[in-house]
Amino acid sequence: MNIKPIRTAKDHKAALAEISKLMETDPDIGTPKGDRLDVLVTLVQAYEAQHFPMSLPDPVEAIKFRMEQQGLKPKDLEPMIGKSNRVYEVLTRKRSLTIGMIRKLHSGLGIPAQSLIQEAYTPDAI
Repeated sequence: MNIKPIRTAKDHKAALAEISKLMETDPDIGTPKGDRLDVLVTLVQAYEAQHFPMSLPDPVEAIKFRMEQQGLKPKDLEPMIGKSNRVYEVLTRKRSLTIGMIRKLHSGLGIPAQSLIQEAYTPDAI
């Protein structure tokens, strides 16, 4: 199979090019080409996680994204955040999330707690 670790940007680019070629052939799982594709994708993911780490989303953006995904309205957040005025305060960044809200949003909407506990972006912070 002759696959080597991805250590440089050049290695990364070459691996991506090979992955692209392999995906065009749509190899079956368990075949030599399928196994090669699987190993290369795993190596690229590891390299990218180390060299291009993604930051967690802003808590308010995470909530809005989940609302959009699930077709929720602000009213649907009331059991997790509180009355409608409190929901709007959170969504407009006028009120921070409390630990109780974070727990309820995490369990109710499946938003990772790590995303919710971050400090929300505020225009004043620039």
